[in-house]
Amino acid sequence: MQRDAHPGVNPAEETIQVGPTRVRFLVTGAESNGGVATFELSIPAGAGLPAPPHSHDAYEETIYGLRGVSTWIVDGARIDVGPGQALCIPRGAVHAFANHGDVETTALAILSAAAIGPAYFREAAAVIDAAAGGPPDRAAMVAVMRRHGLTPAPAPTSA
Repeated sequence: MQRDAHPGVNPAEETIQVGPTRVRFLVTGAESNGGVATFELSIPAGAGLPAPPHSHDAYEETIYGLRGVSTWIVDGARIDVGPGQALCIPRGAVHAFANHGDVETTALAILSAAAIGPAYFREAAAVIDAAAGGPPDRAAMVAVMRRHGLTPAPAPTSA
């Protein structure tokens, strides 16, 4: 494949506000021929995943802690990721995240292969924004997730 442009620093840089969480893309599949997507994930104190726990079958997701401590639940196991620590979430593992600390946490997320990109986060943000501060419409969020290859975990049932 011939390219007309030269590679550059952060050619796909974009920040997307998804509820309280910020996603800043550094590389998308367009720049890596689908091989990898990389983004910075900033989670304010007390915030968590603004979508249902989920899995994905098309890629691994590696989380590398930059600042603060984020807590990940992967197939029911609680894993804290701090600065300099890495967690590889395998394909098919149900996972979610939260920041239980009192400072914002930042992590680098590396998706191999680049099965999702900014469009997923823009669409998820639109569902959250439409809720106007209330809980997002689960059916609408699930539809966005499925459209982008994520498999939402079943909704919790009350006893």
